[in-house]
Amino acid sequence: MTRPYRSVLYIPAANARAMEKARTLSADAIIFDLEDAVSPAEKETARELLSQALLADYGGRARIVRINGLDTQWGESDARAFAHGGDAVLVPKVSRSADVDRVADLVPETPLWAMMETAEGMLNASEIAAHPRIHGMVMGTNDLAKELNARFRADRLPMMAGLGLCMLAARAHGLVILDGVFNAFKDDAGLRAECEQGRDMGFDGKTLIHPAQLEIANRVFAPSEDELDLARRQIAAFDEAKGQGRGVAVVDGRIVENLHVATARDTIARAEAIARLGA
Repeated sequence: MTRPYRSVLYIPAANARAMEKARTLSADAIIFDLEDAVSPAEKETARELLSQALLADYGGRARIVRINGLDTQWGESDARAFAHGGDAVLVPKVSRSADVDRVADLVPETPLWAMMETAEGMLNASEIAAHPRIHGMVMGTNDLAKELNARFRADRLPMMAGLGLCMLAARAHGLVILDGVFNAFKDDAGLRAECEQGRDMGFDGKTLIHPAQLEIANRVFAPSEDELDLARRQIAAFDEAKGQGRGVAVVDGRIVENLHVATARDTIARAEAIARLGA
């Protein structure tokens, strides 16, 4: 992962003011949404507004464009319009690798990301993640819950099978993977708990629906001072052990091997990437 994706904020592409404000927010990435957040009557206007907005400087924030599906009257025009705009094109409702092929033909160079939000997509997650044009996955938990006829639970038990399948697929193929949104944007405790759950599962960050959610996501998905301290001590102890001809070290009563050192270096690298972003 070359850049942090702790907080990824959805912005409606029909809202010029919101897109301008996004340039000042502490989001690691922006998803400019041409799909669900834009009414049919605004689709064409939103495409034009977004084309202009992407000419502006968004600093180190990743700019991801979620297009409409190619099964709609707007999808093909969206794909062609942003084939060379933004840092990635997010393909909605990817259920199989063939869905990616269709967009890849229209977007020959820009990285593609997949919205994982259908039951079929969960079952085909490995096939989708293996597609050579896919660089990231975004969980669409609202659409998935609707398709599953699942009830809301704070522990997200109905989502676990799908979340786990996509996580395995993303990690097997070296992709970025983002957790789904938390709808109750005024419930800080609930958001924090869900961010912590996603972080502990291994997600790189969380998609968000409101700027008020940025601070919590940024904090939860960033390495803590305690984690950084431990990482540094593990690396130092292991280096010392190697210098003495030993293959393992002990830190805080726990064995430290090569795999722990690799994780420690990744932790430090994430912190450094966040610092470079200035957030």
